Amino acid sequence: MTHAHQATLLVELLTEELPPKALARLSDAFAQSLVDRLAARDLIDGEPSFERFATPRRLAVLIKNVRELAPEKHVREKVLPVAVALDANGQPTPPLAKKLAALGFPDIALTDLERASDGKAEAFFLRYAAPGATLADGLQAALDEVLALGKLPIPKVMTYQRPDGASVQFVRPVQRLTVLHGENVVPVTAFGIDAGDTTLGHRFMSDGLVGLLHADDYAETLRTKGRVMADFDERRASIVEQLNAHAKDDRVVMPAALLEEVTALVEWPVVYECRFDDQFLAVPQECLILTMQTNQKYFALTDHAGKLRSRFLIVSNIETATPGEIVEGNERVVRPRLADAKFFFEQDKKKPLADRVPLLANVVYHNKLGSQLDRVQRLAALARKIAPSVAADPALAERAALLAKADLLTDMVGEFPELQGTMGTYYARHDGEAEQVALACTEHYQPRFSGDALPVTAVGTAVALADKLETLVGIWGIGLVPTGEKDPFALRRHALGVLRILIEKQLRLDLVALLREAVGCFAATPQVADCTDALYAFFMDRLRGLLRERGHAASEIEAVLSLQPSKLDDIVARLEAVREFSALPEAGALAAANKRITNILKKSETEASGATAAAPVQAALLVEPAERSLNDELKKVAPAVQAQLGQRDYTRALSALAALRDPVDTFFNDVMVNAEDSALRKNRLALLAELHAQMNCVADISKLAA
Repeated sequence: MTHAHQATLLVELLTEELPPKALARLSDAFAQSLVDRLAARDLIDGEPSFERFATPRRLAVLIKNVRELAPEKHVREKVLPVAVALDANGQPTPPLAKKLAALGFPDIALTDLERASDGKAEAFFLRYAAPGATLADGLQAALDEVLALGKLPIPKVMTYQRPDGASVQFVRPVQRLTVLHGENVVPVTAFGIDAGDTTLGHRFMSDGLVGLLHADDYAETLRTKGRVMADFDERRASIVEQLNAHAKDDRVVMPAALLEEVTALVEWPVVYECRFDDQFLAVPQECLILTMQTNQKYFALTDHAGKLRSRFLIVSNIETATPGEIVEGNERVVRPRLADAKFFFEQDKKKPLADRVPLLANVVYHNKLGSQLDRVQRLAALARKIAPSVAADPALAERAALLAKADLLTDMVGEFPELQGTMGTYYARHDGEAEQVALACTEHYQPRFSGDALPVTAVGTAVALADKLETLVGIWGIGLVPTGEKDPFALRRHALGVLRILIEKQLRLDLVALLREAVGCFAATPQVADCTDALYAFFMDRLRGLLRERGHAASEIEAVLSLQPSKLDDIVARLEAVREFSALPEAGALAAANKRITNILKKSETEASGATAAAPVQAALLVEPAERSLNDELKKVAPAVQAQLGQRDYTRALSALAALRDPVDTFFNDVMVNAEDSALRKNRLALLAELHAQMNCVADISKLAA
């Protein structure tokens, strides 16, 4: 091996075809794990700098500034306590000699040992310089650790036999190991294979074996001699560029997951254009797009209005000037897929959705909650009750909820479950249902994920709320509460969906009342417990997270949510008002005073009995100038605060409280609240209760106190 101090290190595992959906994550873990372990052994000079590579047949990492030999380490090691190391005459004992021999220093003089306290007693310490790890030893250990079973995110382990007959386990059989430090092979092994300086190029467009002269030349040599684009990100960018170029004036339907998977399937991506028969455009385009993406990994094209074109794009692993056979082969393969979709669509239309509803009785929703028919009947009842509050026609909302799950029994949804709801809309339109009913078949699932669109129509909104609330109450009510990361019924997602609908559509609905209505729909299902309070707390936890994600401070969120609001349409307005109030110079003092008032009222007997809240302040019992001043100022401020509240101008309502700062400060400086005179004490507590009510009309500002 060369005596050069440091060089670039290349480590490549050449394998059989790796699982495409796991490739990117596997590559990241392989590269990062090797780098971390080499850095821990001080074999990397400075901050680690590396590149990761991944193709269908290889995992590789290129690490800069890797040392041939790690620096010496200065070690201070405890030998023995002095009481054990020396006898009564101060002479070395046999245990000391034995310990020093075990450490590799049998002849070291006693005077060369350090004598110091170990925190409990005096002890001897040995200082020495330990040689650093060699790259060969350090890399071998790192490879053994990284490639050990369970260390990498392998979706499914494969057991196979090496040429020597031994059984090994990895994601796919390993065929070759390439390890270069600069221009030199590092003598390490993996899976019984010795490292070398050659790799394999493209299966069809290269001569096969590719020699590597230097680690730094890895990517370029593979590109020019091996016809392999080893960098995953570069390959993906090339695919996107080619797709957009072939699309011309059209748009490419390019979901991120499909793009990642296709990038993991090719080593030299080349895009070609194909076509299908225009007759298939009569089928809902969602069906055609999904079958092309799911079964064939093709990219559909639409015009600028979103209408599907009859041409599509494929990403091939072969570059040729005469791609006719490739194009024809892919067109031939996709034709029966599209024909199946067309057949399913035509067959499904023969039976109206309404006729499928009774058959939902044969589909189990949950063994404790009945069938899907039981469920849609609950949805229909709940949607009808919610409808007036969202300006929806109750009859249409009930009809939409009844039909919402009927497409689960269609052939198309049976083949493509992702199309549930979407196909319901198409079939409802074909059956002549009202447009809002048809749209609700799709919209009631919205939002399906974070950032997804909300239902647009009033009927869709009513059914969406009913669907999510029924799920939450039913599943929670039978005890299937989310725990840790486990949430098999997606209750967190359903709760966030309800919150987003209420907040973003500014619906003035009472969340607690909605939960009680949903609980009432399970009256015939006694095993569902009333979980209103628990679910409300669950909603508030989800709301805290949602608001934090949107940039609101924790103290502001707590100030608003501590009032336990059940109507959430004005949550954002309240939060913005609290943020502006926090910036006022009076905010800190008023928040601290409010916190003090809260504590006083909690401790008082009158607050505990509820008498304080009901008792009016008696002006005749205000004997101190400071309490009279506070009462007078409160009577001036309260009407302004309430007027702004009536207009839902929460910022001005809170700002009006600024005038109370000086009277409140003076009150607490000059007035003894817990006076010995019972009448005076109760009256002062009543005054504080009125003040507390005004100060917390928008939010509990005591939560803003430091």
